[in-house]
Amino acid sequence: MARKKLTPEEMILARLESIEGELKVLRKSAESAAELRRDLAPIFNSAFRIMMEEMGQVEFGFQLEDLFALLKRGLRSIRNITYALEQLENLVGLWDAMEPMLKSSVPNLINYMDALERKGVFRTYKAMLEVRAKVAAQYGPEEIAAMGDGFVLFLGFLKKLSNPEMIQFLNQLLDIPLELELEEVKPLGPLGALAALGSKEARQGLGVMLELTKAVGKLKQGNGGRA
Repeated sequence: MARKKLTPEEMILARLESIEGELKVLRKSAESAAELRRDLAPIFNSAFRIMMEEMGQVEFGFQLEDLFALLKRGLRSIRNITYALEQLENLVGLWDAMEPMLKSSVPNLINYMDALERKGVFRTYKAMLEVRAKVAAQYGPEEIAAMGDGFVLFLGFLKKLSNPEMIQFLNQLLDIPLELELEEVKPLGPLGALAALGSKEARQGLGVMLELTKAVGKLKQGNGGRA
């Protein structure tokens, strides 16, 4: 079926209708834009007023020359800024490498510190610091320095006491009073003493006393005496 050919008047009317439709769309867009401007106008006015108030506060402390000076200094420091950024990248890379280790080591460290706390290590250190504070309050620096030789000598005694043989000897020596029964001790005359010396324990005791006497005699020789 052949399409009906429009007359010039109909073509003009169709064109006018198309233009009218486009004008309606433009009018709606303009109305929407005007409505948006009306809604945003109070916000813009408030923001502009606040900006002007803030700029008024820095008006006397800001000079345009300062901005240019900052810009020139920034341009001159480009190399330093680049170096700082490179070091920052290296630092970030180091952190990325260390983060997995820290995630595993930090809980272990916390557990270790908690174990020390349960054992009373920190309380012991605190008590030691308190003792040092009391010593410092009681004695002056010169007196503490004079006592240094005594402390060193005392540490030497402690080192000797740490010898296993010395520890065993002292333990046995300290056990002797516990084994004595003083209530059963009877007085002895010369004959009783001679009879007591017949026992093995008494002879061993005399032997020990003799060795101790010899050792004490060496002290005189060490002090410049004659044998």
